[in-house]
Order: sequence, then C-alpha cells, then structure tokens
Amino acid sequence: MKKIIQFFKDSYAELKRVVWPSREDVASSTKVVIISVIAFALVLGVVDFLLLKGMDLVF
Repeated sequence: MKKIIQFFKDSYAELKRVVWPSREDVASSTKVVIISVIAFALVLGVVDFLLLKGMDLVF
C-alpha cells in the first residue's frame, strides 16, 4: 500500500514540473493538424478516384 501512495505522490510532484502549452500554442497546433488531415484526405480521395477510373478503363 505504501508503494501505491508513493506512486501517486511522485506522480503529483512530476505534474507540478510539467510546462503546459499556452492556449495559443494549442490552438495553432490544432489548426495545423486539422489542415493536414483535410489535405491528406483530399489527396487520398483524388488518388482513389483516379484509380477507380483507371480500373473502369481497364476492365
């Protein structure tokens, strides 16, 4: 039981040392992720469409 209590004490102490990102940093990172996901989805959609049309021409 002492080990479990020590674990939680150590975890709490470690969380105090964490440097959390600012709200602006999180917002800008989120924008980058969303734009990247949309761009990647568009590229995959175009490739899928082209492969589908190519398969229709072959078969």
